Amino acid sequence: MKNPSLKAVFIFLLILIAPLFSSASEVSKPQIQLANLYHKNINIQNYFVSEKLDGVRAYWNGEKLISREGNIYNAPKWFIKNFPNAHLEGELWIARGEFEQLSGIVRRDRDEAGWENIHFMLFDMPKSKEIFEKRLEEMKILATKSNSKYLQVIEQKRFSSHEELTKHLNEIVKNGGEGLMLHRSTALYEAARNDDLLKLKTFEDDEAIVISHIQGKGKYEGVMGALLVENRDKVRFKIGGGFSDIERKSPPQIGSVITYKFFGKTKNNTPRFASFMRIRHDMKPWIKLTEADL
Repeated sequence: MKNPSLKAVFIFLLILIAPLFSSASEVSKPQIQLANLYHKNINIQNYFVSEKLDGVRAYWNGEKLISREGNIYNAPKWFIKNFPNAHLEGELWIARGEFEQLSGIVRRDRDEAGWENIHFMLFDMPKSKEIFEKRLEEMKILATKSNSKYLQVIEQKRFSSHEELTKHLNEIVKNGGEGLMLHRSTALYEAARNDDLLKLKTFEDDEAIVISHIQGKGKYEGVMGALLVENRDKVRFKIGGGFSDIERKSPPQIGSVITYKFFGKTKNNTPRFASFMRIRHDMKPWIKLTEADL
């Protein structure tokens, strides 16, 4: 540039926008491991078993708490103050049956009092090159050294038979839990979906996008009666159960992602007895709705 004043302005603009690029890289979508469904064609003695917590998945990159979509959770500084300089994966969790309260707290910009009730429950170390059994021991050491009451490791158990596992699952569900997660003890961390990580529930669940609201009739007259949704298989179906009175008055927004549970599928691949579980604020829709979709 021949004009000194223009050159000065250009350099000044570069200084201004540089932090934008660096911060964007810091909150890139984390590469995480995904679970297959549990099946009996495994040696159960090769797995650690933990409760599947009804929480919000989070990734600690050594500096910030990030959602699976790459969004930063606005955790207070005192909450993350003593977290270790390591990549950790876990669930932000309050207690069984408190997902809606938890979701509201982590989505609000300022709710420091609410964070007092939250714990970051660790279940893995994505950047470690060790097998899961050793990663588990390392997480325990890090959590202890941090001296943070907000950082805990999810309890892991071992079982000798599928029958023992089923009994444990039934106890968890009876007491308000969702299900179980199984980690292969000798597996390295791999950001993919495989049998190194399995989930076990008494029902299946999946995500869908809200297409429209269907007005209620009878006792639900004047409020939402059901949702018309579309899942990743491009199957459209109605969900009419699982909603509270408050959720029927203020239903999930059109275009938002929800989680629903079901019990198998029909010949047409439609989920059987689908019912609403929760809104997935941590997930983005995989399709952009147009007028033709509605």
